[in-house]
Amino acid sequence: MREPILIAQPLIGDAEVAAVTAVLRSRALVQGQEVAAFEDEFAAMVDGRPCVAVASGTSALQLALVALGLGPGDEVIVPSFTFAATAHAVSLTGATPVFADVCADDFCLDAADVAARIGPRTAAVVAVHLYGQPGNIGALSAVCRRHGVALVEDAAQAHGAGYEGRPAGSLGQAAAFSFYATKNMTTGEGGMVVLEDDQAARRVRLLRNQGMLEPYRHEVLGHNARMTDIAAAMGRAQLRRLADMNAARRLNAQAYNDTLAGLVKPTELPNRRHAWHQYTVRVEGDRDAVAAALAREAIQTGVYYRAPVHTQPAYADGSELPVTAQLAAQVLSLPVHPGVSPSQVQRIAAALNEALA
Repeated sequence: MREPILIAQPLIGDAEVAAVTAVLRSRALVQGQEVAAFEDEFAAMVDGRPCVAVASGTSALQLALVALGLGPGDEVIVPSFTFAATAHAVSLTGATPVFADVCADDFCLDAADVAARIGPRTAAVVAVHLYGQPGNIGALSAVCRRHGVALVEDAAQAHGAGYEGRPAGSLGQAAAFSFYATKNMTTGEGGMVVLEDDQAARRVRLLRNQGMLEPYRHEVLGHNARMTDIAAAMGRAQLRRLADMNAARRLNAQAYNDTLAGLVKPTELPNRRHAWHQYTVRVEGDRDAVAAALAREAIQTGVYYRAPVHTQPAYADGSELPVTAQLAAQVLSLPVHPGVSPSQVQRIAAALNEALA
């Protein structure tokens, strides 16, 4: 039987094990020195902006929105072609997600469609850097400035990505990263909120810890969204390896670009820096039959996302999003993570080319 090739595989090495073991032996497990150090080190990757570590990527996006003052009565424009957590984070603030279409070339929000959906209650736009590449941030920023609304980055898949020389996480008024196990870097579970100013960061620090900065002095209603020192220690080790892990993803993506045919390959646009969280092709024929053929060769693929958020039972609103519908029927993600060897990339490409033929 051929060795399976997985769609995602976190790389956990001796450095991560040693870092976590040191925390366990210290018995200081929650929101201590490791969390503070992780926040400082992550800030260096996002142009020095204040960072606040939290329990998940969803918490990061929700608390970022709350820190910007969003709540009941507000509307937030989001893509439907994303993981549902983007919309969930909006809904959990009490605001209402409004779904917009995306562009076929980068899978990210279409600025023209966003502009058409802005109304008197619109308070923010959440730009999802889907699969690891930021969208047209210049156009989205211009729309947001024109209408006086905030631009928030959902950078859950974009660690190390960039736009016009600026890092993802520094492109809007706030940003949210995820450290879930499948991401470019992981803490198992966890997230990071990135803010423009210290006052907003202070509000997130309150919100993540039951409204407290001082023990048993609750300034606001808060959540339990703390990151553990165990997770932060692992995150610090992963952060030191991120550039190398992303470079391996890039090499794998380039190898696919050089060898695949008969489908639409993803494009790194000239003013972007792709983090290659996913290598996502578009199959214009029977996508599921192609995925099944690869599965028979022990090659795992992913469909992100088969059912757009606006079609889900929690949100079904009848929106017409033609590009989103087309992409949902065509996209297929191939293993691109650093655990995929050059020979495995060639094996995947050969199997895919054969399935398409």
